[in-house]
Amino acid sequence: MLDSRSQTLASTNGTTSVWIIEDTYAGETFFDTFDFFTGPDPTHYTTEEFAFANGLAFVTDDIVYMKGDNTTWLAPNMRIKRLGVAVCWESGRTWLFSDLHLGVWPAWWTLGGGQWPYTGEIDIIEGVHDNEHNQVTWHTGPNCNLTANANFTGSIVTTNGQPNLVCDGIANGNAGCGVTEWSQASYGPTFDAQGGGVFAMKWDDEGIAVWSFYRAAVPQDIIDGVPSPSSWGIPVAVLEPSGCDPITNFVNHSIVFGDWAGNSYATSGCPGTCPDHLQDPSNFDDAEWSINTLKVYKKVTLQGPAVNAAEHLISETARWTSWVLIPVIIVGILWV
Repeated sequence: MLDSRSQTLASTNGTTSVWIIEDTYAGETFFDTFDFFTGPDPTHYTTEEFAFANGLAFVTDDIVYMKGDNTTWLAPNMRIKRLGVAVCWESGRTWLFSDLHLGVWPAWWTLGGGQWPYTGEIDIIEGVHDNEHNQVTWHTGPNCNLTANANFTGSIVTTNGQPNLVCDGIANGNAGCGVTEWSQASYGPTFDAQGGGVFAMKWDDEGIAVWSFYRAAVPQDIIDGVPSPSSWGIPVAVLEPSGCDPITNFVNHSIVFGDWAGNSYATSGCPGTCPDHLQDPSNFDDAEWSINTLKVYKKVTLQGPAVNAAEHLISETARWTSWVLIPVIIVGILWV
């Protein structure tokens, strides 16, 4: 039957959509759903055994932590492996970041199955070093473009003065089509000082939209467990179906926590070289992800009026169509 914590949306075309909770990941069982990725990849990760044995992945007071190794000196070009673990689901889910430091790239993205970039990549949280604004980016195959006049609050990322509207990962040096958030509370020290918050992504046939809320601004419907994306206001970034089909360009996504290699370091204004900086474990004292809960809600489209949504849900007319991702993010402060 229909969970009591769901959001019903009626339409004028005789259908009704309901957001119902599909999965909750939290506390001691959080990692049970995860696979720790250690295969060849531009991102470099530790094994599950190493992460838990060395205190790089753990749960304390029901808060999930993933962190960098801040105790061991390593040889040049090896330090990057301490940036943590990769966690993958068979289908799309969510994740987040805490604090930023020079040489650190906290990134949260979803990655399609099959050959990259033809099944899509969605970068929901991304930045390097001392960035103060989060960047949302899409990477796809051909025939996917960001709509310049779409309704979102962020600023389109530019290269040499030209907006990055082409999402094709093979074109333009894999810049993708990106949007930078306007708020300093979306990333880095200011986000940290606000006590964390929530990042949410909605992916359905209406497009892919991303919101971020610092702690004091988290909508009550999210806190209550009855998400209503239509009431969240204008998203910080949106990829509209008029420029990119969100169903055919994004297929079977998994989640990745990432690291960025040293190429960005030379242009960052940071002292020395990236390998030299990363050798010093003290630079990773505050490099960690702190996760309270991670929740996934799925939209069910029902045929006919929702006079009794519960009856519709158990009928064969129910059709699973899309999902909205809502991770509750904290940075050193427990939600109460």
